[in-house]
Amino acid sequence: MHAKPGDWLLVEGREVGNRPRRGRILEVRSADGRPPYLVRWLEGREALVFPGPDARVVDAAELARIERAETEHIAAVQREITARAAR
Repeated sequence: MHAKPGDWLLVEGREVGNRPRRGRILEVRSADGRPPYLVRWLEGREALVFPGPDARVVDAAELARIERAETEHIAAVQREITARAAR
């Protein structure tokens, strides 16, 4: 895993009760972009992170694509629910 400041760390909640988390990488502590990373989580807390296997690094453009796809998926599900309720 490699990152640069400004990238985003996405941690998928793979266990029941663990929700996905997103944080902006503020600082990379190694010269080659490997962990640890200083991350500011969306909740506002900062932490030094050694990401596990359920994490990935994306740049801002990729995060925007992910968020667009999530929004489109939610809209499609809502349309399907509305259509089924109208039947």
